[in-house]
Amino acid sequence: MKEGIRKLAASYGFELCYITRPVIDARFIERFNGWLEHGYYGTMDWMREDVRAHRRRHPAEMLAGVQSVISVAMRYTPPGYTLPEACAAQGRGVIAGYAHGDDYHDIMKKRLKALARDLDDLLGKHDQRVFVDTAPVLEHALAERAGLGWQGKHSLTINRHLGSWFLLGELFTTAALEPDETAGNHCGSCAACMDICPTQAIVEPYIVDARRCISYLTIEYKGFIAHELRPLMGNHIYGCDDCQMVCPWNRHATAPAHDFLAPRGENILPGLASLLALDEDAFRARFRKSPIRRTGRTAMLRNVCIAMGNDGDARWLEPLSATLEEPSPLLRAHAFWALTRLHMEKHMLMPLLERSLAQEKDKQAHEDMTVSMRQIKENV
Repeated sequence: MKEGIRKLAASYGFELCYITRPVIDARFIERFNGWLEHGYYGTMDWMREDVRAHRRRHPAEMLAGVQSVISVAMRYTPPGYTLPEACAAQGRGVIAGYAHGDDYHDIMKKRLKALARDLDDLLGKHDQRVFVDTAPVLEHALAERAGLGWQGKHSLTINRHLGSWFLLGELFTTAALEPDETAGNHCGSCAACMDICPTQAIVEPYIVDARRCISYLTIEYKGFIAHELRPLMGNHIYGCDDCQMVCPWNRHATAPAHDFLAPRGENILPGLASLLALDEDAFRARFRKSPIRRTGRTAMLRNVCIAMGNDGDARWLEPLSATLEEPSPLLRAHAFWALTRLHMEKHMLMPLLERSLAQEKDKQAHEDMTVSMRQIKENV
């Protein structure tokens, strides 16, 4: 029966498929509680909302009568460049590997629903629910309990044969299935992921402070990014793979035979100037099927401005100056900051900066620009 389920899962692109009970081990609950208590969720208030937090601790409440959780993983193509190559890609931005193609939420959920229909034929009719990332489910805890892999110190799930370049989904069912053995942890004393993190967001093994995490900052967070974090973000404009790229378990990871997310070359180290030039319509067209569309044009271009500032090339003077005329105060402020970082004689920039600061009417943007102006004056 279990082999039949795995074969069905594989036919829909889920190379890993393991089974567990709808229970969260105590150590994961303890980590989750501490994560909430420290405010590491940032602006993701839905993580601490009472009902959702309770369901994360008690997954059996996600489906009446649930007996089993089928944890599945869909692999995607790892970045085709090294970490040093990504950092040295002047004039280009880094997008996390899973976002090089189509939105995994759409792809995986559709295939999980199809798997659920086929399971009715295999197991008989049972109540089922499928989840891909957006539900209150501690997916990494369930994956480890199911034996799919263990949660690494960077908080992602690692499989000893395939590494960590995959995305998780869950199928809750009222069918009583034999559970697999829990996966053992094989990180040992390695702390490569913690050491490489540009913002030191992995505050302790298995615990990530989202408020410092580049993935959170560039995707979930829509506000003014702290000045002290901007230089640490380098050319990351959507997500961050640094911790996965240095993980020894990914050393021999390969691309799947068929990547259902259909990665596109235009999303691999894209040119910063072309992205900053996108208006709203062009942005929607450019990222029509991409998870990037969820972040929105304003936040994405904010990230591009930061990457330009960290690049520092004087060629960004014109596009950043044009961005100072954007309707969004958020974009104006981050373009202003980026301008103060360009490798140019500061006296050539000061008239533009002073004029922009004097004209800025938005209070928060003005305060942000004032900090940037103070920093450039201190460094003159």
